[in-house]
Amino acid sequence: MIKSLKVLQNPLANSSYQLDILEHSPTHKHASFKDKVAATGMFPLLAGGVDIFQVNMGKMCNQVCKHCHVDAGPDRKEIMTRETMQLCLNVLANSPIKIVDLTGGAPELNPDFRWFVEQIKALGKHIIVRCNLTIILANKRFHDLPEFFKLHQIEVVSSLPSFTQDRTDKQRGDGVFEDSIKALQMLNAVGYGMQDTGLTLNLVYNPAGAFLPPSQDALEKEYKFELMKKYNISFNSLFAITNMPISRYLDYLLTTGNYDKYMDKLIAAFNPAAVANVMCRNTISVGWDGFLYDCDFNQMLDLKVTPATSQHLADFDLSLLQNREIILKQHCYGCTAGAGSSCGGAVAE
Repeated sequence: MIKSLKVLQNPLANSSYQLDILEHSPTHKHASFKDKVAATGMFPLLAGGVDIFQVNMGKMCNQVCKHCHVDAGPDRKEIMTRETMQLCLNVLANSPIKIVDLTGGAPELNPDFRWFVEQIKALGKHIIVRCNLTIILANKRFHDLPEFFKLHQIEVVSSLPSFTQDRTDKQRGDGVFEDSIKALQMLNAVGYGMQDTGLTLNLVYNPAGAFLPPSQDALEKEYKFELMKKYNISFNSLFAITNMPISRYLDYLLTTGNYDKYMDKLIAAFNPAAVANVMCRNTISVGWDGFLYDCDFNQMLDLKVTPATSQHLADFDLSLLQNREIILKQHCYGCTAGAGSSCGGAVAE
């Protein structure tokens, strides 16, 4: 199995090293993202509230995907403690935030995952779980996850980079496609993705190479047709996400000589209409250790939120955070290219 960049002691495991490459390309200068945003009249880019509370429950995962921006894997030991979860619950109990988005790694691997879900649900919040699908089959103790998700009316969002085995396994590891299909069928069996059940199952596509996603609408139709025809699988929506040039995907771009060409594609596809709807404007990202970030990508680059007095759950100040200035770097081009990209897919026409 592939090891994480951190365990391999790859220089790209250092967020400062990644930022240096992004901000000072080793081969040629790329147009500044801040200048691009300024030209739209939206710089500095400000948050417009905090609607989504996205929690990274740890970097441990049963998969080691080649594109992973978290550098997650079985060899990562960072995991959120129950004490930090309690800080999350304190914030949620005292705020109007309605949506909690649980991610990782594989959030289900956190031993307090189910306790955390039950506590969040008791607060009346809507929960999204970013489930990698294969975790459901990884161990007997996870086989009942579909029923657990259903019990708590959790929205499930799962990556499936292709409806073909070779493309999926190439990106996410041998055997991932077969287990993902079985897991989707288990989710369908309890009502997820099925008409009139109210149980939402969304899939995520991201490109396998150094190119941008195709039309989300067209791809969703193709996925629905192929998955139904071959595997009798239903789902609600497909989110097409652009690969962000950080961590393992940055490593791929550099080692294959595609870094500058990919950045040029992102810059050429800059869409001013996407800027207004980027996810950092209505989301706060919580790290496994309780620190706060504008988004999951800034979290992996260790770019904490700008209000210096509210950078940790223990100092959470919604009045400051909901109007904060967003930290912008060159990787942000990934969220504004073409139809834009977010944890919920495209954000613009």
